[in-house]
Amino acid sequence: MDVDEFRVRGKEMVDYICTYMNTLRKRRVTPSVEPGYLRTALPSEAPMYPEPWDNVMSDIESKIMPGVTHWQHPHFHAYFPAGNGYPSILGDMLSAGIGCIGFSWAASPACTELEIIMLDWMGKAIGLPPAFLPFSEGSKGGGVIEGSASECVLVSMLAARAAGIKRLKHQFPTVDEGLLLSKLIAYCSKEAHSCVEKAAMISFVKLRILQPDEHGCLRGETLKEAMEEDEEAGLVPFFVSTTLGTTSSCSFDNLLEIGPVVRKFPSVWLHIDAAYAGSSFLCPEHKHHLAGVEYADSFNTNPNKLMLTAFDCSLLWVTNRYLLTSALVVDPLYLQHCYDHTAIDYRHWGISLSRRFRSLKLWFMLRSYGISGLQKYVRRHCELAKYFEQLVRKDSRFEVVNQVKLGLVCFRLIGSPDENHQQVDELNKKLLTNINASGKIHMVPASFRDQYVIRFCVVHQYATREDIEYAWDVITDFATELIEGPDKERDLNEERARRTRATLAHKRSFFVRMVSDPKIYNPAINKTPPPFPTSPDTPPSAATPDTPSEAGSVVPSTPKQSSWISWPLAFFFQSVDHDSNDLPLRFRHLDTMVRLKSPNQGRRGSSPGASPERRVPSPSAN
Repeated sequence: MDVDEFRVRGKEMVDYICTYMNTLRKRRVTPSVEPGYLRTALPSEAPMYPEPWDNVMSDIESKIMPGVTHWQHPHFHAYFPAGNGYPSILGDMLSAGIGCIGFSWAASPACTELEIIMLDWMGKAIGLPPAFLPFSEGSKGGGVIEGSASECVLVSMLAARAAGIKRLKHQFPTVDEGLLLSKLIAYCSKEAHSCVEKAAMISFVKLRILQPDEHGCLRGETLKEAMEEDEEAGLVPFFVSTTLGTTSSCSFDNLLEIGPVVRKFPSVWLHIDAAYAGSSFLCPEHKHHLAGVEYADSFNTNPNKLMLTAFDCSLLWVTNRYLLTSALVVDPLYLQHCYDHTAIDYRHWGISLSRRFRSLKLWFMLRSYGISGLQKYVRRHCELAKYFEQLVRKDSRFEVVNQVKLGLVCFRLIGSPDENHQQVDELNKKLLTNINASGKIHMVPASFRDQYVIRFCVVHQYATREDIEYAWDVITDFATELIEGPDKERDLNEERARRTRATLAHKRSFFVRMVSDPKIYNPAINKTPPPFPTSPDTPPSAATPDTPSEAGSVVPSTPKQSSWISWPLAFFFQSVDHDSNDLPLRFRHLDTMVRLKSPNQGRRGSSPGASPERRVPSPSAN
């Protein structure tokens, strides 16, 4: 394709995207396909010779679109919004056209400098303290655009881990770093995103998952008890991840309580994940959720969720950029340049070396909409969610289970008085499966307060009250059919039979079952505290909190099952499905007790060694 054809085809592609966006209402929201559908539709090998562009585009409609979930559909109400504003699409186009790889200032100065300025603009707009901003006088802070919130959490944890091990190495210079690593422990709420647990797996550190209160909020006292308990057991707290706007219920952890608790422990890094809610802080009426942010060491939010900016675009700020970069710096000669001591090189701020010119689309959005335009969108988003909440509360068959603060409403059928907890969960699961099978609207479930709930999120950029009313009509129609049955409404029998025939294939669809019941496609999902680890020869009743498992997992003694520890060894060495093909693993050397000794051992928080009463088995120094 030469430049002349690209000019023609590029205009055609813009026309195609515009037509796609304008005709979404005519499409089914979700696909009705089974895994592997595309493999049978495409050749088994790449073409040897060029094909006409028209043939490529015709396959988009016939082969690709049948398997697309239309996230920009007016009746898509799953997950959180996926920003898709036209200025951000144009920004991505220009970024692809320029084609620079901005790993350092010298690699493309404008790429680096615009990113710095965009993080400064956004930090001021949402109300971050000056310590996070790159141009504030005396500030060591700054920001970077990562690909996702998962990356933000991971790099923050890696920075905290490096700082934690460095501090311990000063105290225990003769102890191997691997042993010091085994003492580190991080914390998050049960409502925190799964990326925190994945970050702990990648970082190879223990993670204590804490029980939130009845509103899904992590409280300071809960964290304090866990950290003190772990310190008594010889572990070293080093990282706390909090959430503003959780995925399951859009709950907010109590930063004003958590911040002072974290400050009482030496060098513990406090991270705030505001992936969804962060953009709402553009509005003065939502800024109160930021109370306590001054205690944090890092903060992230995703403009690609609630600020109409196309994925990927996740903003991360830190109060000490040197702690972040020192944990990630690798500096070969071929990447050095004469300004590397005075300019920011973003290759030291994340996992990957290569970086796209992502700041362009954020710049385009901020200039095209202005803060006032983005505020208007956020307010409309929240207003429509409140309207949906009102509709739910008017129907006595349903209940709203979360505090609706932004654009997410979690609701469920109450069920009859004679139905138990499990039966009500199954009732709601069947309701959601039937709705998703129809293809009329799309929602996903969540577990909140150990209940199966249905999440309804306002997603479409131009959503109206009519869209909300349509969704509620679909939900109540299926609820009526499910609860009352065909015998009680004989006049609807014919319509129901037609609907049943039309959706039977969809109900069998793997996709529908997958999104309605996540355990189907991931049996490892477990949102309740696991039992204390036992060996294959030990009966469950004989297990004790201080018993090391055959997999090497160790859970400190705890008086109640209000929290539990996720430890990578348990994941890697113990199959979730106990496959008979798994090799039996035994670690007899784990019985060796190793204690770290320091001249300051008597001082609280100075030693990661276990107390004589509560030692934690550690890998042998040999």
